[in-house]
Amino acid sequence: MMKQRPNASNLLRALPFAALAAALVLPARAADSVYTVGNYPIQAQADNAVAAKEKALAEGQQAAFRSLLKRLIPVTAYARGKRLDSVKAADLIEGVRVRSERNSSTEYIASFDFSFNAKSVRDLLRREGIPFTDDQAPKVTLVPVWRSAGAQPPREEAAWTNVWKGLDLENSLTPIKLQPLSKSIRPETINALAAGDGNALRAFAAQYNTEYVLVALAEPDATAGRLSVTLAGTDAVGEITLKRPYRIDAGDPGYASELAAVVGLRILEGRWKAVKVRGGVAPSAPSGGGGGGDTDLLIAVEFRGMAEWQEISRKLSATQGVEELDVAGLSARSARVTLRYADGAQQLADELARQGLNLRNSGGNWVLSLP
Repeated sequence: MMKQRPNASNLLRALPFAALAAALVLPARAADSVYTVGNYPIQAQADNAVAAKEKALAEGQQAAFRSLLKRLIPVTAYARGKRLDSVKAADLIEGVRVRSERNSSTEYIASFDFSFNAKSVRDLLRREGIPFTDDQAPKVTLVPVWRSAGAQPPREEAAWTNVWKGLDLENSLTPIKLQPLSKSIRPETINALAAGDGNALRAFAAQYNTEYVLVALAEPDATAGRLSVTLAGTDAVGEITLKRPYRIDAGDPGYASELAAVVGLRILEGRWKAVKVRGGVAPSAPSGGGGGGDTDLLIAVEFRGMAEWQEISRKLSATQGVEELDVAGLSARSARVTLRYADGAQQLADELARQGLNLRNSGGNWVLSLP
């Protein structure tokens, strides 16, 4: 153990920015991996490239800290977590790593891994009396499977698998190992598994030599304009069979898949937190129904500059009833955010209109902007 840990905000000021990433990269400790927020998008504009990078990193680490809190805190305590909005994330940063970056003379866009000091975050949450868990569940094997309409058998689909690969699976409270669909698994096994058949579940688990295995079965229906996703199998909490529909935008078919994967991981983490924080039993997941896909939203945000983005994100995060708000992607003129709103998208649109924001349905794709 180090006798004294340097304050990250002082490091940011003292080091030449070109050397920042190399200086702050520290080896991860497996036990504290949940305190790393991986592959997090950051972006900013400023008068020059150096200022844009500094601004992006400062704003990005603050946003990553909010994402970390949502990982650790059960949804029932999210409101209490908002009292930590004034905490400076830089004081809790232990290390950063650049995944990818690009820049111009006035703009910086990148993806970073932000590692937070586990002890400092734990102490902060305990001081504030906010319930949390950082116990990582046993790793579950997840098999993404795609089944088109008609008599075609289930198969692997690179786009569906890549959506899952883009999530922070390793550092999640419920870490996931992706595996391809075994050629020895028959189509009827997938059908039975998606229907909650226990015998099919045991056969499926035997193929992957683990008791913790899930199938993520995606079934597009172009006629209905929906992507139906079934998450079935056994995680560290127990058996689960969950089916949810998501709208498909013909102009952006990846939208529904991205949202489905984000929601799927969120559900697994929520089940685990419910057991670990309360020491009880996770709430049972519904086996069907259309409501879930309409309360978990992936919203495309359009803006003309970073000032507009900051205004939109500030108003959105302050909207009563908005939960689990996260940035799923960010570029120079647009962003994607995921959130949950119990009353559905149309009610959210009405609420945001009162705050001067325009949320509209464009071909099944929800788009948010200033008027």
